[in-house]
Amino acid sequence: MAIQVGDKAPDFELKDNHGATVRLSDFRGRKNVVVLFYPFAFTGVCTGELCEVRDRLPQFSDRDTQVLAVSNDSIHTLRVFAEQEGLEYPLLSDFWPHGDVSRAYGVFDEDKGCAVRGTFIVDKEGVVRWTVVNALPDARDLNEYVKALDTL
Repeated sequence: MAIQVGDKAPDFELKDNHGATVRLSDFRGRKNVVVLFYPFAFTGVCTGELCEVRDRLPQFSDRDTQVLAVSNDSIHTLRVFAEQEGLEYPLLSDFWPHGDVSRAYGVFDEDKGCAVRGTFIVDKEGVVRWTVVNALPDARDLNEYVKALDTL
């Protein structure tokens, strides 16, 4: 079961598409964070969602918010994907131990071996303030993220 609104967001430490370490706790007290889990790089729905985030990134930065996109792909796959699609926000690899962070958030599909489409808005204190979890084929509505951020 996915973590819920009001829960303390599980901290994590993952490598980004450039091999740098990113910790959720690094943003505590400084920025809100959208933790966006997606199944796989280079797939149709995932590419569409992440490119929409790219195109609307100022709406997040204007709201003092960092986007962290997490998949179970390797950092090497994520590097190529980010370069190909012009994604300039961190793509984090939950590759090994496989799916540990996705499991901590309750969004890992054991049968498919990947995360489902889970989104968690974490406030500056590290508390989950909004969440939505969609099935693998179902894209999320980015407008809902922005509305939720406006309530913080």
